[in-house]
Amino acid sequence: MKSIIQNQYVTLVFTVLFSLALLLVHKPLDAFLFYFLLILIACTILYNENKRVHSTKEIKDTNDNVWNNALQNRSVVAYILAIGLIAFYVVIYWWPARIGYHDSGNTGMVSWMDPVSFLLRGKAADQWFLYGFLYTWFVAVFGFRFVIRYRHNSYQVWRTFSLIFFQIIFAFLLPVFFERMNKPYHDFKNIWPLNYSFFDASQLNLMSAQGTYGKSVLISGILLIILGIPILTYFFGKRWYCSWVCGCGALAETAGDPFRHLSDKSHFSWKLERAIIYSVLLIIIVMTILMLWTYYFQVDSSIANGVLMFRRVYGFVIGAVVSGVIGVGFYPIFGSRVWCRFACPMAAVLGILQKYFSRFRISVNGGQCISCGNCSTYCEMGIDVRAYAEESQDIVRASCVGCGMCAEVCPRGVLKLENSSPSSRKTQAFVSSEDVTVLFNSGDQTGKYY
Repeated sequence: MKSIIQNQYVTLVFTVLFSLALLLVHKPLDAFLFYFLLILIACTILYNENKRVHSTKEIKDTNDNVWNNALQNRSVVAYILAIGLIAFYVVIYWWPARIGYHDSGNTGMVSWMDPVSFLLRGKAADQWFLYGFLYTWFVAVFGFRFVIRYRHNSYQVWRTFSLIFFQIIFAFLLPVFFERMNKPYHDFKNIWPLNYSFFDASQLNLMSAQGTYGKSVLISGILLIILGIPILTYFFGKRWYCSWVCGCGALAETAGDPFRHLSDKSHFSWKLERAIIYSVLLIIIVMTILMLWTYYFQVDSSIANGVLMFRRVYGFVIGAVVSGVIGVGFYPIFGSRVWCRFACPMAAVLGILQKYFSRFRISVNGGQCISCGNCSTYCEMGIDVRAYAEESQDIVRASCVGCGMCAEVCPRGVLKLENSSPSSRKTQAFVSSEDVTVLFNSGDQTGKYY
C-alpha cells in the first residue's frame, strides 16, 4: 500500500486547502515562497507519476484501480477538493478583494503575481492575470504528467503538447503581449459561439477603433466561423478543436484526467445533455442576433437595455457559473467534461457538423471485443463505447471529442480513430419505435441508437 506522503493527489488537496485558508485570513505570504510552493508541487506530481508508470510493465496498467483511490471515487476527499475549487472560482469571479485585488494596490495572492505581470505587460496584476497564470500552470504541469503516463501513444503525446502550446502561447502570452502594446485583450483561439462577447456592441466599437489590428481580429474571427470551423470539422471532426486547441479541453484533458471515469453514462444523462447543450446554443444565437440588431439599427433605448441585460444574464449563468464554478469545480464529482458535455455552444456546433458532415469516426473491429468495458469507463463524454463495439458499429456521436482514450485503454485493439468517407461508416441504419421499446424494456439504457 502506498504511503499517503507519496500520493501526489493528496498533496494537491492540501495545497488547495492551504490556498483557501490564505484567502479567508488575508495573511500575506512572500511571493518567493508562493513560486517555490508551485515548483515543489510540480516536482512532486511529475516525480510520483514517473515512478508509478515505470513500476508497471504495460502503459494500460497505470489506469488500474482508479476506483480504489480516495480522490477518484467520490469520497470525502473528493468533495473537499470540489468545495475548495468552487470556493476559489467564486472568490475570483465575485470577491477578488478577498485575494488581494485593489485599485489602490494589490495584497495577498494577487500581489504575488505583480512581478510576473510587470515583466510581461508592464503593470500590476489583477485577479484575471492570477487566474490565467494558475490555469496555464495547471495545464502545463498536468499535461507533462499526462505525457509521462501515456508516453507510448504518439497520438496522446502530440495532442497534449498541442494543448499546452495553445494554452501558453495563444491563451496566455499573446493576449498579454498585445495588452502591453495597448491593444485590447483577445484570445485568437476563442471562437464564437464560445466567445459569446465577440459581437457585443462594446467589442465591435473597440475593434473599429483599433484600425488594422481591430479589423484583422474581426475578419479572422468571422472567417473562422464561416470557413475554418466547417472545413476543419469535415476533415478531422470536433477533435481538432476540443482535444487539440481549446483551453477548456486543455484543463479537462490534463488536470481533469484522473476524473474522466466519473462521467455519467446513463440514458437520462444523455437526454439531459442534448436538451441543455442545444438550448444554450439556441439562446446564444438569438442573443447574438439581437445584439447585432441593436448595434446596426436605431432601436428604442429600452429595447437595447433589455438586450444588454439578456447578455449579462447569459454571461453570469453560462459564462461564469456553468463554465467555471460548475465546469471545473465538479471535476472530482461528475468528471472532467461537465461543461463540454452539457453547456458548451462551440461543442454543440462542432458536434452537429461531426455527426452529419464529417469524415471522422471511431471504427470498430467487433470480432475482437471481449466486453471488458474499459472503453466505456474511461470515456469522459459519457458514451457507452462498449455497446457500439459489441455490435461492430462505428462510433459517430455528436458528443465525441476524439480524445482517443477508449482506443488507448482497449486491451484488444478493437477501436481506431479514422478520417474516412462518411458513406463507409458501419452504423445502425434504422431502428423502429417497437425495437427501441424492446431494448429499453430489456434494460438497455445506453441510448446508442440515437
